[in-house]
Amino acid sequence: MFEIRALEKHFGTLKAVDGISFSARPGEILGLLGPNGAGKTTMVSMIAGLLAPDAGEVLIDGRTLNGDQDPLKRRIGLVPQDLALIEELSAQDNLAFFGALYGLKGPTLRAAESRVLALVGLSDRAGDRVGTFSGGMKRRLNLAAALLHDPEILLLDEPTVGVDPQSRNAIFDNLETLRQQGRTLIYTTHYMEEVERLCERVVILDHGRVLADASLADLTRTGIVKPRLRIELNVGGDGHWLDELRGLDGVASAELAGTQLTVGIADLAADTPRILGWLSGQGMVIHGFASERASLESVFLTLTGRSLRE
Repeated sequence: MFEIRALEKHFGTLKAVDGISFSARPGEILGLLGPNGAGKTTMVSMIAGLLAPDAGEVLIDGRTLNGDQDPLKRRIGLVPQDLALIEELSAQDNLAFFGALYGLKGPTLRAAESRVLALVGLSDRAGDRVGTFSGGMKRRLNLAAALLHDPEILLLDEPTVGVDPQSRNAIFDNLETLRQQGRTLIYTTHYMEEVERLCERVVILDHGRVLADASLADLTRTGIVKPRLRIELNVGGDGHWLDELRGLDGVASAELAGTQLTVGIADLAADTPRILGWLSGQGMVIHGFASERASLESVFLTLTGRSLRE
């Protein structure tokens, strides 16, 4: 079990991480979402032991991680946002360098190199200079370097930035394999579709605090964001009937843009027939409609008030 408790970090007057707590289980991919400046990278750096927290603690199986030299760190692997590779060296020489930092040598190191290269699909490029690799291949090798010492917990900080779709899918397959092996993966990203594909549970951060910690299903069922109907009508403008529609039971909001009416409702199944019937009763012609349930992105935007902060 991996856990952080009341973690804090200050940079002058800025509180980058403000009492964050959450946990993750073996065999779980936990998604960390937040706008730029939300505290994600600072928090990952503290978990990895690269930054000392001002308060709080990181625990692995109930034991507190104490500083940079703590042997517990060997149970953690880090895939940093910036590529940590030496482009003048071959893929295998890069792994030999990082393996030596982990204390691996001889047959143990060679076996680890073969294992991680096979996992990320780069065995046939082991002897090639990293400077000749595509961006996606470098990202995959970056992942391989973090796995050399066979960590139980893997921290992934924006691991698919600048990656082509094929390499992104290959990385996703690698992460699913690691999850099936029982590892704990902490995954930070700006891409909602990645979280929806990979993660069963999501922690949403902003201003260094946890705004939500729940499964994907629970987040979209919280009622923070209402289901919506998008209805194409034969009329436009701000009809006087809009205020009356807003007063109907089950209607949370109603906005008209040209001839498209957007209605926020409490229950798609129960409220949709009644609202369509009411509009028809007002003499309006409905040219088409579509329903839209709450999505992870809509919940994120509602909680943080924006997509990204520059």
